Amino acid sequence: MAIAAGMLFGQFLPVPVARIFVTFNSLFGNFLSFAIPLIILGLVAPAIGELGKGAGKLLAITTLIAYASTLFSSFFTYLSGASIFPHLLSVDAELTAIDNPEDFMLTTYFAIEMPPLMDIMTALLLSFVLGLGISNIAGTSLRNFFIDFRSIVTKLIEVVIIPLLPLHIFGIFLNMAVSGHVMGIIGMFLKVIVVIFVLHIVLLLTQFIIAGSIGGKNPFRLLRNMLPAYATALGTQSSAATIPVTLKQTLTNGVSRNIAVFVIPLCATIHLSGSAMKIVACAMAIMYMAGEPVTLSVYTGFIMMLGIAMVAAPGVPGGAIMAALGLLQSMLGFNDTLQALMIALYIAMDSFGTACNVTGDGAIAVIMDKIAGKELPSAN
Repeated sequence: MAIAAGMLFGQFLPVPVARIFVTFNSLFGNFLSFAIPLIILGLVAPAIGELGKGAGKLLAITTLIAYASTLFSSFFTYLSGASIFPHLLSVDAELTAIDNPEDFMLTTYFAIEMPPLMDIMTALLLSFVLGLGISNIAGTSLRNFFIDFRSIVTKLIEVVIIPLLPLHIFGIFLNMAVSGHVMGIIGMFLKVIVVIFVLHIVLLLTQFIIAGSIGGKNPFRLLRNMLPAYATALGTQSSAATIPVTLKQTLTNGVSRNIAVFVIPLCATIHLSGSAMKIVACAMAIMYMAGEPVTLSVYTGFIMMLGIAMVAAPGVPGGAIMAALGLLQSMLGFNDTLQALMIALYIAMDSFGTACNVTGDGAIAVIMDKIAGKELPSAN
């Protein structure tokens, strides 16, 4: 709706009024730059720190499987995109010009600098050091601090950033429409959305064929039983909010209750293979159209780090893209406008990524049920 409204209002809104929204975009973009290191620190550090808690070995195995699933999804997307996008997309002068937006887009009335406390790589390294330290010390004060800090960051995402994103997206497309640089980008959006939807189907089939082979069950029946969770996630756009339905359908697939009530809530937070697929595909599409080189060497490092960011991302609408913004900026060189386009493209199909995530959780539960059997004595 924000994309469509921006294109529509851009046809007749007076430039002085449009510049109000451009000014908001500048302020919101600067605030995002300030918040991204805090988001990384608040999500990654406690996620790593908690790996030593809970069910121990079972927790570690589940986390590794979730990470492996995300890596598989990301590299599968890269290889598919590298084969499809060069024939489907072409370098777009409108998107190339976004590297220098001041040359054609409206200017702000004023700007307020909001320098981040640290750069992206410092935030990542600090998160790893603190997270590993928390998981290996007896004290709980630092752990409790970062759990509370994570709650603050999650609230920041849920209450401030996500509600304002539609206005931010509206402003971006309003600016492009006023400046006459939008139709080629919209065409790209539609093509990429179709490609990602097809890749989602292939990914889910692959996940359940693997799970069915390991669990000794019919993969297509397993996938069919998870469709209510898929449909629910389309509406909620939240892995966490879909947990009750995902859990019920996982039990229908014959997974023991102890394993199901452990794996499903955990994977709702750490398993975002569908979201990772969207982020990789969208980033590749934008880089192709901007005339930037898309190489395996660059994307290998990005995908490895993205997998960690997805494990740490909150299971709330838009949580995955918020966790990935720092990597897009530091590793792929996305400026503020390209990040905004990335957010718009991601949010436009957020429901399908979430549905893919939660449906894949059912496949992981089947695998973990086979690995652990019924040895887990209890689950909270």
